[in-house]
Amino acid sequence: MPQAQRGQWKNAASANPAGHPVTGHEDDNLLARFAGGDRQAAAMLMERHAPKAFRLARSMLGNDADAEDVAQEAMMRLWRQAPNWQPGRAKASTWLWRVTANLCIDRSRNRNSAPDGLIAEAASELPTAEERMIASDRAAALRRALLGIPVRQRAAVVLRHLEGLSNPEVASALGVSVEAAESLVSRGVRGLRSQLLGRREELRWQG
Repeated sequence: MPQAQRGQWKNAASANPAGHPVTGHEDDNLLARFAGGDRQAAAMLMERHAPKAFRLARSMLGNDADAEDVAQEAMMRLWRQAPNWQPGRAKASTWLWRVTANLCIDRSRNRNSAPDGLIAEAASELPTAEERMIASDRAAALRRALLGIPVRQRAAVVLRHLEGLSNPEVASALGVSVEAAESLVSRGVRGLRSQLLGRREELRWQG
């Protein structure tokens, strides 16, 4: 089964945050090809979906190392599912969102405290201008605020507002009703706003 080197998905996620637009039918074909031994199909699936799993895991867990572990495990589960994949029943992307979110939820529940890797990551690059510093501070504040809301709300907010899924897609990815997904998103956004408002002046936000 394909393996990704440490750091590979972080670079891919940063270089192409929107990912490759694909259809469920294309993924179904690739999974069938992989099940038949086509390694190129596996590489294509990895390129399309692993960065998405990594971005979700990083937003939910707060550090690259855990995110890569989760993304790797999620992709491994997809490979194991390939021989039994039933085309048309579910989209591979939605299936992977759910597996990744559940892995992150399980890992978060086993933690005693939130990681501080986000702060170190934000400070690891020297800004070349004041605007870049402000943008970095804002991004770091958002990531820390995400870690301060309940993990299922965190997943819903990330999928809805950072990955651009619709509410029905969020519901499918999290295995809840559309109404429950909307509630998770709404409560998560309120929680983020509450935390970020206290840092408004510090972050030099305007308006």
